[in-house]
Amino acid sequence: MATIAIWRQYWALTKPRVVALIVFTALVGMFLAVPGLPPLRETVLGFLGIWLAAASAAAVNHLIDQRIDRVMVRTAARPLPTGALRPAQVLAFAVFLGAASMAILVALVNPLTALLTFASLIGYAVVYTGFLKRATPQNIVIGGIAGAAPPLLGWAAVTGMRNEWDWAHALLLVLIIFVWTPPHFWALAIFRREDYARALVPMLPVTHGVQYTRWQILLYTVLLIAVTILPWVAGMSGLFYLGGALVLGLVFLWHAWKLMDPPDEFYAMRVFNYSVVYLMALFAFLLVDHWLLPFLQPGPVFELRRIG
Repeated sequence: MATIAIWRQYWALTKPRVVALIVFTALVGMFLAVPGLPPLRETVLGFLGIWLAAASAAAVNHLIDQRIDRVMVRTAARPLPTGALRPAQVLAFAVFLGAASMAILVALVNPLTALLTFASLIGYAVVYTGFLKRATPQNIVIGGIAGAAPPLLGWAAVTGMRNEWDWAHALLLVLIIFVWTPPHFWALAIFRREDYARALVPMLPVTHGVQYTRWQILLYTVLLIAVTILPWVAGMSGLFYLGGALVLGLVFLWHAWKLMDPPDEFYAMRVFNYSVVYLMALFAFLLVDHWLLPFLQPGPVFELRRIG
């Protein structure tokens, strides 16, 4: 029983719910990268390598944020604040996961995926967690670049990014997550603003106030709806995805508008929870549409295709 309890603490270090969303978007990137099913070997090993890297970054986040975690209600029960694990154990675990990830991606997938994954790991675990989080209220905007990378990593795992169209299409998916991140995280920050103030983390609701943050959430949600139309405009997806994206976006916009004058303090968490469902559903629509696209007519406004 004691061994199981310890492994549960190590499992908690990987932030499984957060990482599940990350690797799901990477998996969708893999499936969108090729006309049919992606190659099994690159898909399985790429998925494993990306998951290990994300889990490693999560463990490093625990290590760097242990002082903050002790004073925040939301994170006080994590393995380091409770003393269930020691910093040296967490560091060794993070290094092991990161090294395993790089070994798999370099040797069994391709070096480009390993390089992009490593850059994403460092961007989140070191640049965002170690510096940006404490340096600026725009921390989640700038740091969101690293968190938005998984679809690109998945795409690279199965294609090697052999041409400019791979980059163009994969980066559209990155852009969606990049624009989604601020309204997603700021909704949580509004609800947990006292925690962040106590921990001296300059989140936007702490530095600029709740109402200003609500306006930012609303504006980013409008931008998000526009950005999610781009895969259809670029010929990556068809009308099935477009319809789903618009419905999901309008519901998000309704939540963001209602957040301007919420019925209760907990409403910000409802927006946060919807944002998670929103991203999963949006990428699910992309995945389903990938197989329906040849049968949906008329086509998009224009297509990003190689000519000649």
